[in-house]
Amino acid sequence: MDDSYKTIEEIAEGYITERKSKFISYIIPVETEDEVKEILDEYRKKYYNARHVCWAYMLGETREEFRANDDGEPSGTAGRPILGQINSFELTNVLILVVRYFGGTLLGTGGLIKAYKEAAAAAIENARIVERTIDDTYVLHFDYPLLNDVMRILHQFEESSWTQNFTETCEMEVTIRQSQSEALFNSLSKIYGVTVVEPQNEGEQ
Repeated sequence: MDDSYKTIEEIAEGYITERKSKFISYIIPVETEDEVKEILDEYRKKYYNARHVCWAYMLGETREEFRANDDGEPSGTAGRPILGQINSFELTNVLILVVRYFGGTLLGTGGLIKAYKEAAAAAIENARIVERTIDDTYVLHFDYPLLNDVMRILHQFEESSWTQNFTETCEMEVTIRQSQSEALFNSLSKIYGVTVVEPQNEGEQ
């Protein structure tokens, strides 16, 4: 089961030149489309005098939400090559934008595709790529006499972590890597008196 994904930890920058045109690239960690819009607005204002600010993003652990934009460049020559680099490195939850300052020489379709591809790759190569797991979270309810039985099972799963709230009864929130989630659920459910609330996807951990 594929329960991990690749993303970046912090903003990274790249830079290339092509026939006197300057391409400044940024790769930025993002999690929502609203966040993407805010960042694009910020960078458009910062580079208000640039000819183009082209971009692409990929969102979600399963890499199903994405968009690309040529910002006035010929169709398919900017956003798509940028998105292609995101795919080549199998990244998600990232936005890459490339700022172009025109150098006076037309690059043509092939030249633009090459330039935007290389600019996006330059930012990725300067980024710190990390792999994160897709996790599930359970909430457990049980009485104190069952605590040792519960803990014995939890210690069998190295990828698990938990927090606890002990008052009159025991409540624990358990996070487990998705590939081990079903096995943990089945083991805990076998303890008579333990109520296990079905998993809620927690995303990155």
